[in-house]
Amino acid sequence: MGDWIDVSMPLRNGMTVWPGDPPPRFQQTAWIEKGDLCNVTRMDVSVHTGTHMDAPRHFLPDGAGMETMPLEAVLGPALVVETRHPVSIEPGELPVPLAQGGRILFKTLNSARDLLDQPFAEDFVFISRAAARRLAEAGIRAVGVDYLSVGGFRQDLLETHEILLEAGIWIIEGLDLRRVEPGAYELACLPLKIIGSDGAPARAALRRI
Repeated sequence: MGDWIDVSMPLRNGMTVWPGDPPPRFQQTAWIEKGDLCNVTRMDVSVHTGTHMDAPRHFLPDGAGMETMPLEAVLGPALVVETRHPVSIEPGELPVPLAQGGRILFKTLNSARDLLDQPFAEDFVFISRAAARRLAEAGIRAVGVDYLSVGGFRQDLLETHEILLEAGIWIIEGLDLRRVEPGAYELACLPLKIIGSDGAPARAALRRI
């Protein structure tokens, strides 16, 4: 096995967020050099900032919160699949066969974008509803993408999320896959355990198998 590759985005003030989400704010509130006992930083962020996970509650009215996620959904073998379609991930780009209980991370043309400094891109590559149905039918356990949403900004936003979440597929968004080649990896992705939350920031890493 190789070394672990950090595929999560660093969080900082001024980073790119989904339109309408509050900008993240990280503010130091205590300083050792000013006589305080220790350094302390306060953060104010949407749970869908940077690399994060969606819980069923995000799009399903009666969906479960983030604290219900089974760890095996995001710990274990995962397949990184590189796609080239300029608009969306389509069924023809999915691996065959799709292994039930598998974990798939999609490296798209989004990986050429700078998720930290560039303005939000409405034309990011997303998972089409047709591909989402195929993933749901196959019983995939977790799906990850390299932009801030599995569904598109102008189309399939609601549909793709609903199809995946209703099928029990856990969603990882905002992955940094720029340094990752397609292939088989071990995935470790741990979101914060926030009771009743529709999502949570996460730290994600991959190690080549």
